[in-house]
Amino acid sequence: MLLAQGLDRTGTGVWAAASVLYFTFVCRLDARQVGLLVGVAAVAGIAGSPIAGRLAERLPVRGLLIGSHLLRLGTMGLMLAVHGFAALLPVVAVTCLAERGAKTLEMLFATRVAGRQRGTYQALFRTVANAGYAVGAGIAAIGLAVGTTNAYRALILADALSYLLAAALIWHTREPSGLGQVVARSADEPADDPAPAPSPWRDRGYLLFVLLDIPMCLEDSVLNVGLPLWLVHHTTAPHAFVPAFLVINTVVVVLLQLPVSRRTEGPRRAAGAVAWYGVTLLACCAVLAASTGAGAWSAAAALLLAAVLVTLAELVRSVTSWELAVSLAPARARASYLGVAGMSQSVQKSVGPLLLTGAVMTAGPVGWLALGAGVTGLSLLQRRACLRRLDALRDADAATPRQLLHA
Repeated sequence: MLLAQGLDRTGTGVWAAASVLYFTFVCRLDARQVGLLVGVAAVAGIAGSPIAGRLAERLPVRGLLIGSHLLRLGTMGLMLAVHGFAALLPVVAVTCLAERGAKTLEMLFATRVAGRQRGTYQALFRTVANAGYAVGAGIAAIGLAVGTTNAYRALILADALSYLLAAALIWHTREPSGLGQVVARSADEPADDPAPAPSPWRDRGYLLFVLLDIPMCLEDSVLNVGLPLWLVHHTTAPHAFVPAFLVINTVVVVLLQLPVSRRTEGPRRAAGAVAWYGVTLLACCAVLAASTGAGAWSAAAALLLAAVLVTLAELVRSVTSWELAVSLAPARARASYLGVAGMSQSVQKSVGPLLLTGAVMTAGPVGWLALGAGVTGLSLLQRRACLRRLDALRDADAATPRQLLHA
């Protein structure tokens, strides 16, 4: 399963690094069309997680995951055949929809396979995923250096091949039986709710968790959008430091993901660690605010430190978000609940860059401090809400279904 996920992320890394240039130089789209294409795809991706979760309540997860990989294989093939904006729009949208659905299905499938060791598994997966992204970016760099139309098409074929190989590996991975026993409970997890499976869309407690989880994913936009743009437009640091942000991110994740996961294992420890996410992101934002107006090398050092801090926030979030999404969901409806939980990252990818470019960086250093303070406050609220819900789920045997849904 880890190898399949690694291959998936390798292909995704290839496409992420090459897609904008492919649309620009091969498909001959202008900047406005490319922006609209990427934006619509991101919005379409929001629906991928809940659709996948809903289907997983009724159909085998393994088959759905294989189908998601094969669907992306098909859309990559179509990408080679169509070039106009109108034709590309539905193809790119379906690709993003299938990608987000596949990530939710991977989480479900891995949750079943890993059982109560899901924290350790998530740490291993994060390490493998970062290695896959790095390999994919390296492959893309070779194709981009060649720069011909055939080189771009070869990158798309490499992406498609990764999905085919991932589907083949999933086909040979055994799926544990029993939807109701999706996850083996740890010692501090509550007993399953004996009532009929509830709907996550009517569960205000869980929806609050998902809503608060959106700002808990902002480190992605800070790393990929905030740091590079802040360096270029608000500091005198050399532009050559921009690639170092992703290098630092990859190295720190590989070295520290497992140790961090051990310290946040279990639902209550994960809930407590949410507050550390806010504090770490606040420290990152404070460093970014202090970097403006400094000398070139002082600014560069501050930005590199910010890259380390935002990566530490990512390490915490990547483990706690999954652990809490699983632990806070009733076991009988875990698939549909995790589908809804997966929307938080999709929404953040759509609105996070707009928040940073349209509000935070426009306000200057004060904007970063306001962002850090706001996320820290929301992380404390998330921690309190998660601990309350865990307590409610622990008492589920004595609570009515109505009481549970309003916990």
